[in-house]
Amino acid sequence: MTQSTLFDPTPTERIAELRDTLNYHIYRYYVLDDPHVSDAEYDALFDELAALEQANPELITVDSPTQRVGGLVQDKFEKVQHVTRMLSLAKALSAEELQAWHTRTVKLLPDNTPLDFTIEPKIDGLTVVLTYEDGAFTLGATRGNGEIGEKITPNLRTLNALPQRIPVNPDSTVPVPSLLVVRGEAFFPLDKWEKFNRDLADAGERTYMNPRNAASGALRQLDSAITASRPLSAYIYDIVLADGIELPALQTQRLDLLREWGFPVPEDVRYAQSIDEILTVYDDWLELREQINYEVDGLVIKINDRPMADDLGFTGKDPRGSIAMKFPAQERTTKLLDVQVNVGRTGTLAPLANLEPVEVGGVVVRNATLHNFDEIARKDIRIGDTVVIKRAGDVIPYIIGPVESLRDGSERPIEPPSVCPTCGEPTVQPVGEVAIYCENSACPAQLVRRVEYFVGRSALDIRSFGTKTGAQLAENGLIHDIADIYYLNRADLLALDGYKEKKVDNLLAGVELSKQQSAVRVLTAIGIRFVGSTVAGLLLDEVGSIDALAQADQARLTAIEGVGPRIAASVIAWFQSEHNQNVLRKLREAGLQFAIERVEPAGAQPFEGKTFVITGTLPTLKRDAAKAIIEAAGGKVTGSVSKNTDYLLAGEKAGSKLTKAEQLGVTVVDEAWLTVNCGK
Repeated sequence: MTQSTLFDPTPTERIAELRDTLNYHIYRYYVLDDPHVSDAEYDALFDELAALEQANPELITVDSPTQRVGGLVQDKFEKVQHVTRMLSLAKALSAEELQAWHTRTVKLLPDNTPLDFTIEPKIDGLTVVLTYEDGAFTLGATRGNGEIGEKITPNLRTLNALPQRIPVNPDSTVPVPSLLVVRGEAFFPLDKWEKFNRDLADAGERTYMNPRNAASGALRQLDSAITASRPLSAYIYDIVLADGIELPALQTQRLDLLREWGFPVPEDVRYAQSIDEILTVYDDWLELREQINYEVDGLVIKINDRPMADDLGFTGKDPRGSIAMKFPAQERTTKLLDVQVNVGRTGTLAPLANLEPVEVGGVVVRNATLHNFDEIARKDIRIGDTVVIKRAGDVIPYIIGPVESLRDGSERPIEPPSVCPTCGEPTVQPVGEVAIYCENSACPAQLVRRVEYFVGRSALDIRSFGTKTGAQLAENGLIHDIADIYYLNRADLLALDGYKEKKVDNLLAGVELSKQQSAVRVLTAIGIRFVGSTVAGLLLDEVGSIDALAQADQARLTAIEGVGPRIAASVIAWFQSEHNQNVLRKLREAGLQFAIERVEPAGAQPFEGKTFVITGTLPTLKRDAAKAIIEAAGGKVTGSVSKNTDYLLAGEKAGSKLTKAEQLGVTVVDEAWLTVNCGK
């Protein structure tokens, strides 16, 4: 780190020191997953930098961490001329085609020239080109047509994985070019993309067909604050230009140099000395691709000696020194037999395709998502069409589009429903939304979905409620809204088919226990559109109780950071409903928690300043409960084990986190230790 002088630093010196320090900590947190400071320490440094920059705006630099915050971009993206052509790769679809590429390559080299290779994942994202001048990130662009791209610098600044200045470690002695251009891929991690798409669907917004489209859409936003709100990541894999330094000859060394500068580099790069070794790695990847958290559609094979590869030149638009070996397609064609419309808990009508069964990626697929009716119309998908479906990993299969050339005239258009398929009430499509809704709060299908959500793990977590319990209770007239769960009659339950004494006891005990859940969980569980657990926490932190929230107006709600006009309007509309007011009354009378507890800790806390990670299944405590105990005692809970972890709270099936904790010498404790030492 930058050394302080014997005197107080000037604003210029302190800003430079803070900028470098914060960029280094961002790198350790987002790239290495090994933070060296707590969130509170980071926030304090960030706030100091922001205050100094506000007082000295002339000292703000483009690589400052404060400049990652999104702002408006020009109405139209500027065009960027790349310093060299950003070429695509020739493709090999079989071992024979890979061998043919190798044979052609060898013929262009002197006899007996040794060849070795790097094998890198071909990430299915959006190609980005980054420029650094004297170590500072100054320009970011899309690949475009290979010669001209779009300038998206403000959007790329929001990606925490990308360094704003290199090297990110101020103590590093690695040389930095006066002008550096690197190439990489921005992408959506698969787990975050699935949640992102679900949230869009729940919000009635247009969903994305695949992670690549989602990444592209996020980086082409005119408002970079929108980009900043989306969980994008990136990998850098190539040095395009480096003025002022001599680059190492080997691709393996260049990847190491990228890592030393602080760029995120794929961890799954392999090395091979022959075609046979490449094919072995390829076979390994056919299984690995289902386990990693980003989409890959093949492998990139590069001659490790980069000057040799460059000297081979090009054939057409493809460099001779590298090739992409594609994975088998996870796409198939089949017949769209019919469209089923499902009603979600918020009344969203979701179309589901019923397909002629077909095997895709080793799984027989009978249904696929159609996203929404606007998407169906845009692609002109019809019942009876031969359609292309895709399945990737555990993501639900989706329809890419119809094969129009196979139509025979018998295909039927898919019409958006004008009435709810369950209750028959008219549907509505709010202005500006792609979703179609049933707004009948008494709709039986909505009731079942709402009950499932209400008792689910992210809400009130009533484990004794089986997946079919809500439907059975609704069908037998025992519940008409979510609050009726707390007024179930023992005799009525025993009269149901399959309900014995023990099952009824467990069900009622679980319902009773859920009354102790926090007000945040209650607010989450009642299922206001756009209000998940995070927004519920923001709302109650501000107003204190569900009853106070019911009285809040638009101005007060939109003043809460993270709550926009759409969320505020949804909250107000929900509380204005007479049906919902009756549900709240019944929940309040049943004894559920409606207000948050604001308890200030008295004196020193036993876990103050200590960082915990929780793993495995604890004997009696749920993870949320264990986390609450730790935080109440002054501790902090993080998701991954690092050198800064003080304790690993481990239960059964602790897995890799336990192994890493033991390697790092982290103290491993159990639930009994937590109970004894939490100060209760």
